[in-house]
Amino acid sequence: MLTQRQALILKNIIRIFTETGQPVGSKHLMDELPIKVSSATIRNDMAKLEDMGLLDKMHSSSGRIPSTSGYRYYLDHLLEPSGVSQSDLAVIQQTFNKQYQMIDDIVEQSAMILSTLTSYTAISLGPDVSDIRLDGFRMVPLGNHQIMAILVTSTGSIQNQIFQLPASVAGEDLEKAVRIINDQLVGQPLSTVAKRIRTDVPQMLMKYVTTPNGFLDIFGNVLKQAESDRFYVGGRLNLLDFANNDVASLKSLYHLFEKNDDLAQLLRMPDIERDKDGKIIVRLGNELHPQTLHNYSLITATYDVHDHGRGVIALLGPTTMPYSRIIGLLDLIREELARRLTDYYSNFDD
Repeated sequence: MLTQRQALILKNIIRIFTETGQPVGSKHLMDELPIKVSSATIRNDMAKLEDMGLLDKMHSSSGRIPSTSGYRYYLDHLLEPSGVSQSDLAVIQQTFNKQYQMIDDIVEQSAMILSTLTSYTAISLGPDVSDIRLDGFRMVPLGNHQIMAILVTSTGSIQNQIFQLPASVAGEDLEKAVRIINDQLVGQPLSTVAKRIRTDVPQMLMKYVTTPNGFLDIFGNVLKQAESDRFYVGGRLNLLDFANNDVASLKSLYHLFEKNDDLAQLLRMPDIERDKDGKIIVRLGNELHPQTLHNYSLITATYDVHDHGRGVIALLGPTTMPYSRIIGLLDLIREELARRLTDYYSNFDD
């Protein structure tokens, strides 16, 4: 454990380095500390912090910079989230203050706000889909044997895909199949619907439809889209500012954002899954997978929408980000996101 003075020195070195991007020397630090202490004493404490692995030295005559272990100690023991500025608060309230037609729009907006205010890359994941129910299903003919399949959920989310109909599938059969789906499955959870189209629904369709398999393929594909977790990423291009011209790293990062399974693995780490108290979690690059994230930090916060599940909002930025401001900002945005989603759900629950 550090002495009070050593902790103060480490905290201020991280603050100054975050603001300037330059190694911090003892003379500069002496002018910044809130206590009166000599340059020699500061140098002695800085050397001890370096021996502990909390500071690094670029070369023999330079000042110190925080090490990864130094950042971890700071995050675990010294960090004090700052309040949100009036200008940031105004942006959040003004941007959120509009009518939303779908939950996805609210979740996506949260990522856009967070990336705009931080100039980093924000990721948001909507609440669990386990309680979402089927609200309706339609097929709209487009001509040339094409149809648009439209699935509506209980949250107002609309999924649609365009399909090329097999020549063997008759239009009359499709109309009958759509009626059966709406009569038998509307109002049921999507997980139940997915199970039933593998069990009793095919036999039910065979009584009225000569070629049920083609229809089930179409309905199953749209249902799978509705069931899947949807991630929204704001500020993808912001990654360019911190990649240090590492083309291989950039390619790996963009590949990460193209695959929902990889994003799920990144956001749903074991400690996040276990977290029930809403604690904001910071993961440094060496604690993340894939290794292309070694120069980044991921700050993750869960939000609770009561009976409608929990979601995640996160920020990916450089290890040198100003954590005090960022964590205070993320905490406020996740609270506002939860409130907006709770209000939205209440309209459906009434």
